[in-house]
Formats: sequence, structure tokens, C-alpha cells
Amino acid sequence: MQAQQKAGEIKTRLEAISVTGTAEGGKITVNANGNKVIKSITIDNDFLKEADKEQLEELLVIALNKAMEQADNVSQTEMAAMTKEMFGGLGGLF
Repeated sequence: MQAQQKAGEIKTRLEAISVTGTAEGGKITVNANGNKVIKSITIDNDFLKEADKEQLEELLVIALNKAMEQADNVSQTEMAAMTKEMFGGLGGLF
């Protein structure tokens, strides 16, 4: 039961953590939370006027992947902290 409770606590904490992925020097910005839920996508108006469809799609994928990578890192850090807390480090194994 303690593991389920801790997992719920982590999910709640990750919900409150914001991560960002950008592309093209910040002309495309993707904001997500630590649970990998996309919260917003911002595209610079001037860039949008000049970009073609393929370029826009490619850069969106880059920004999305960067945000998801950051969310993964945050999630792994939180899980490691929970594991260490639950098992007390087990003599340095965690």
C-alpha cells in the first residue's frame, strides 16, 4: 500500500512540475508537465509567417521531444528519490 501511496504522491508532484522544449532559438516552445502532458505550444508569429509546413512539423517534433526528455529526467529523479526513501538506501545500493 505504501508503494501505491508514494506513486500517487509522485504523480501529483510531477503534475506541478513544468518542463520546456524549444526549437529554432525559442521560436517554437512546448510546455509540458512532469507527467508528459503537453500544456501549451507557442510559435513565434514572424517565424510562422515565413516557415513552410515541413519545417514547422520538423521543429515541432524537436521541441516536443526535448520537452518529453526533460519530463523523463524529472520523473526518473523523482522515482529514484522515492526508492531511496522507501528502502533507506539499502546500504548504498540505491
